[in-house]
Amino acid sequence: MMNPNFNSYKAEITHPIKYRLYMLENLPAAFFAGIKLVDLSETCARLSVPQKWFNKNPFQSIYLGILTMAAEISTGILCMSAIYKRRPRISMLPVNMKSVFHKKATGKIVFICNDGLKINEVVEEAIASGEAKTVLCHTLGLNQSDEIVAEFYFTWSFKPKSK
Repeated sequence: MMNPNFNSYKAEITHPIKYRLYMLENLPAAFFAGIKLVDLSETCARLSVPQKWFNKNPFQSIYLGILTMAAEISTGILCMSAIYKRRPRISMLPVNMKSVFHKKATGKIVFICNDGLKINEVVEEAIASGEAKTVLCHTLGLNQSDEIVAEFYFTWSFKPKSK
């Protein structure tokens, strides 16, 4: 089952001004890195990060910390959409991360996570059981030639909050 509040979450997060203000207030490093939400559905999130002065490393590519941040947000935004305005309230926390880098990250990199359905199923399990549950999310970073630059795996934990 998908979150019945998804559409109101999407309206909030895809509003260009509200998104930028949210990023500036809650994720200022992502704001200054230029991470943008490209597309969001109940099952998929796409975010982009450009190569620019703020994001660079000495090797003329995007710094791995910036790539990791964009990758984490691509999974985290789906997690947030799954718990938005849910009752009981659900806490979420990344508990593990693994990355694999395939090639130099230059230009604009787009991270794609297609794990929305899996995330929503685990949130439902956590609500039904009242216990913490985890889900492994995968996101791919693609360059402008659609070549895989990096893969990330984030394990998220969801736990219903007590009243």
